[in-house]
Amino acid sequence: MFYIIGLGLGDPEDITVKGLNIIKQCERVYLESYTSILCCGQEKLEEFYGRKLILADREMVEQRADEILEGADTQSIAFLVVGDPFGATTHTDLMLRAKEKGIKTAIVHNASIMNAIGCCGLQLYHFGETVSIPYWDDSWKPDSFYDKIVANLEHGLHTLCLLDIKVKEPTLESLMKKKREYMPPRFMSVSEAAGQLLEIVANKSAQNETDNNGPQKEHGLKENSLVVGLARVGHETQQIVACSLREMEHIDLGPPLHSLIIPNRNLHALEKEFLQQFAELDQQLL
Repeated sequence: MFYIIGLGLGDPEDITVKGLNIIKQCERVYLESYTSILCCGQEKLEEFYGRKLILADREMVEQRADEILEGADTQSIAFLVVGDPFGATTHTDLMLRAKEKGIKTAIVHNASIMNAIGCCGLQLYHFGETVSIPYWDDSWKPDSFYDKIVANLEHGLHTLCLLDIKVKEPTLESLMKKKREYMPPRFMSVSEAAGQLLEIVANKSAQNETDNNGPQKEHGLKENSLVVGLARVGHETQQIVACSLREMEHIDLGPPLHSLIIPNRNLHALEKEFLQQFAELDQQLL
């Protein structure tokens, strides 16, 4: 049997009783280490579970999945995922690979950022499509996700923005060598995400000003648009801040992981009341 087990968001104790019991009786236990992280680290997990964990990085999961699935037709193998097992498409792919090999599979669900985000008071059924904000570099600045934010705003929906993480990413130079070298781990902060969004807003404004083909269409975000920054959701050090996009660029929420929400413009009275406790700087936004 091949198990994919959700670990939740905070610490080792967030695992379900069902998940913990399965881990204790498996032949091998893998810990997926690149779509998300737990603040506690691998050693704390091993201590609580009473098991050694095999770290599964992106290279192993995407290129050596057969190694993970080896023996799962006759043994119990567990694959641990921060949050819920279906929070990343990679895990769906693992399920399909197991099915192709005739391996029985089972899922143990847990809390994920997709539902725990309700801790800020914004109602879950008011959220639209989730987007991912990737890191930019000097030659690559994708902004296609912004159109989805605009579409959500036009439909009166909030947008959850998942922020990029880079774990064991090979350097560009090493890709041309036989020996891989890796960049230091990076975790996008809400301030970095806000900075990139502000650049997109400025570019869209400039495009509108030079567009002479009919009436101009106002884009979705402005510098003073309300945004909500969250850090370490589900952990005892969780932090939440509600402020303008411009102010968020200067907010420091400390260590990872961070998430950003773009609320719709017409908040429910209960959403406004709940967000007040997290409001920073410009109280008039609420």
